[in-house]
Amino acid sequence: MAARSLRAAGSAIARHRVHILVDLAVAALVLALPLSLHGDRSVASAREARPVAAISGGVEAQRAAPVGRGGTLTLASEPATAVAEDVKPIVRHTLGTGDKLESIATDFKVSPEAIAFSNGITDPTLRGLQGREIMIPPGEGALYTVVEGDTVASVAERFRVDPKVIMDYNRLYFEPEHFAPDQLIFVPGATVPTLVWIAADPSQQRVIQRPAVANNPAPNGRLAWPVGGYISQYFWAYHTGVDIVAPYGSGVAAAAGGTVVFTGWVAVGGLSVRIRHADGLESGYYHMGAIYVAPGQTVTRGQIVGSVGMTGVTTGPHVHWEVKLNGQFVNPLSQ
Repeated sequence: MAARSLRAAGSAIARHRVHILVDLAVAALVLALPLSLHGDRSVASAREARPVAAISGGVEAQRAAPVGRGGTLTLASEPATAVAEDVKPIVRHTLGTGDKLESIATDFKVSPEAIAFSNGITDPTLRGLQGREIMIPPGEGALYTVVEGDTVASVAERFRVDPKVIMDYNRLYFEPEHFAPDQLIFVPGATVPTLVWIAADPSQQRVIQRPAVANNPAPNGRLAWPVGGYISQYFWAYHTGVDIVAPYGSGVAAAAGGTVVFTGWVAVGGLSVRIRHADGLESGYYHMGAIYVAPGQTVTRGQIVGSVGMTGVTTGPHVHWEVKLNGQFVNPLSQ
């Protein structure tokens, strides 16, 4: 009986073998699909792993850092502060035995007055200051320590600048706490006191307020009037210059840009300044009461170089203005 059952089963399998093979193939395909999909995902993950690693490395290399003074703060490990390009650092310089205020000013491209004011220096010769550390302002202007009661407007008025200049440079729109008592700020373009290098009256050997820059019309287009006043004596054979009467203490301005070649006392002329200009011109200013520049200093047209005085041989406050062309005296009014 068992034998008959086996023969019957074999005969059925033989008759339906094609259907059975097809069913087995379909079953095998269905069972294989999950394995195939899993393998595809693994391959895709492996392919994507390399770009992700590369991007991650790029972010690490270019990680943003906190930006100081009003910038945007972003999280990063080992943060660093980046100073804005328009805000220069305050350099500190230790005065040596051979240091001169005008040479330091030339090296750092700021005026002697800017350095002196920022450090409370009243003697331009720097006597007794060797070994002292001074601050060099980051540009032409004033380093100023805020005191109780100061406002941006009051400081701006003191230094004759627009309040916006102080606000912009010191980032006060974003960090108003920088304008607080004992905080050091910088006032770009500040009007600061001038230095008296030589004074007829020893009591005037101190910092005084810088006179306004002269804006006098040129007598003949090339040179500007050194001071506003009236001519008491013209150029002639026995008078080598032009005498201009002006109130005592008035600012005496350079008639043109150039380099100061002499300051000091001369017989008859008293305290004087001589400036060498371009094209063989040289101008001189005599009988001054105080001198605000030093030899070697570069001056601009209209810059105040001294004040009207009564030094030397004179009957009243005036400036004796001389001009030489290639070493020969010429009439200043003809230049």
